[in-house]
Amino acid sequence: MARLAGGSEYLNAAITQAASATTIGELRMAQALLLPLKFGLSLDDAGVVLGVSKSWVLRLRKRFGRIQSGEEQPKTRKGLRNRARMTFEAEAALLAPHIEQAKQGGVIIVPSLKAQIEAALGRPMARSTVYAMLHRHGWRKLAPDKRHPQSDPVAQEAWEKNSPKQSIKPKNASTTPRR
Repeated sequence: MARLAGGSEYLNAAITQAASATTIGELRMAQALLLPLKFGLSLDDAGVVLGVSKSWVLRLRKRFGRIQSGEEQPKTRKGLRNRARMTFEAEAALLAPHIEQAKQGGVIIVPSLKAQIEAALGRPMARSTVYAMLHRHGWRKLAPDKRHPQSDPVAQEAWEKNSPKQSIKPKNASTTPRR
């Protein structure tokens, strides 16, 4: 004989949550508890109804119990994008001085900005993430890198002035007759 499903102490909370759920996760957790207890479904049948496996029904039931007992906090989105570490407003506040400075000079220096963002987040990030963040906030001005530190502008200018003129070639070498 199969073992009876536990969690009957959370039955009233599950009924309340099923009626007032705002996300599919909340609804599934409540239904994972309600279907076996109130309607007598097996965990396999509850999984079919919920569209998850039997092991996920068990996970949802355990998680509901941990949330109700206060051992776990329910997951909330906090208004963030997928995998985002900051809100859009926090990003804007962090980028504001750099964008304001760049409006005068026209260039944002990404390595120093990257270091500041890493310090604010407390974790490393890719340079492409900084460029994506700048793009999200409307900054797309690209500028060439600074000159090479070992370059000599005077020697370059002298070479340009004294370089030989372009060689004289026939305009269309393929049309000259062969002999």
